[in-house]
Amino acid sequence: MNLMKYKFFYFIFSLAIILPGSYFLLTSGLKLGIDFTGGTLLEYRFEKSVPIDELKKYGQVAPTGSDTYIIKSQLKNQEEVVSITSKLEEKFGKIETRRQESVGPTIGKELSQKAIYGLALASLAIVAYIAFSFKNCPKPASSWRFGISAIAALLHDVLLVVGIFAILGKFLQVEVDSLFVTALLTVIGFSVHDTIVVFDRIRENLLKNIGRKFTDVANISVVQTLGRSLNTSLTVVFVLLALLLFGGETIKWFVVALLVGIISGTYSSIFNATALLVWWEEKLGH
Repeated sequence: MNLMKYKFFYFIFSLAIILPGSYFLLTSGLKLGIDFTGGTLLEYRFEKSVPIDELKKYGQVAPTGSDTYIIKSQLKNQEEVVSITSKLEEKFGKIETRRQESVGPTIGKELSQKAIYGLALASLAIVAYIAFSFKNCPKPASSWRFGISAIAALLHDVLLVVGIFAILGKFLQVEVDSLFVTALLTVIGFSVHDTIVVFDRIRENLLKNIGRKFTDVANISVVQTLGRSLNTSLTVVFVLLALLLFGGETIKWFVVALLVGIISGTYSSIFNATALLVWWEEKLGH
C-alpha cells in the first residue's frame, strides 16, 4: 500500500477544507464571547417554562437544567444587570439568580494576548523538542525538517478548528470563550503526539534501512502505525460523541472543537506531516 504516492492529493484536500473557514475568518472573524470582550454571565432559574427566544433578546442563551438558563450578555455594569432582572421578573414571575460573573474589557484583552502567546510558545517549544529528539537521524534526513513538518500539520489543525468556528459564529452566532482556547491547546498536544509516533517509526526504520529511499521508508512507517493511530483516535472520538450527546449545553461547543481537532489531527499526522516531509526530502534530491 503506497500511501505516499498520493501526497499531493492530501495537500489539495487539506486546502479545500481549510479555505472556506479561512475566508470567513478573514472577512467576519470569530464571534468573541464575554471572556474576550468583557461582559456579564447570568444564570437564572425560573418558576415556570420560559420561551428561549424571549431570553435571546438579552444575549447568548444556554439551558443548564430544568427552567434554568445561562445568559451571556455584553452588559458592563450592575445597573444594567438589575434592569434586565427586573424586566424578566415582570414578564415571568419570581427569578432565582444562581450565578453572576462579570469580566472587564481589560481582562478580556489580556486573555486574548495570553492565548496568542500561549499558542506561539507551544509551537516553538514543539519544534525545538522534536529537533533535539530526532538529532540522531541518519543523514541526509534533518531533525529540523521533522520539527517544521510537525508544526505545519499542527497549524493545519488549528486553522481548521478556528475556521469552522468562524463559520459557526457567522451563521449560528456561536461565540468562542476561554474553553475554546483550552480545546485548541488540547488539539495541538494530541496532533503533535500522533505525529511524533509516526516520525519516531520513520527514524527507527531509517536506521534499519540505511541507503533505502526516504519515500519508501516513510511509507512503510505510516502503514505500520496506521492501525495504532486510528484505534487511539477512535477511542477519543467515541468519548467525545458521548459528551456531545449527553454532556449538556454548557460544554457543547468545547466538545465540538475537540471533536473537529482530534479528527483533523489524526488525518494530518498520518498524511500531511509525513507527506510534507517526504516532499521536502524529494525536493532536495535525497
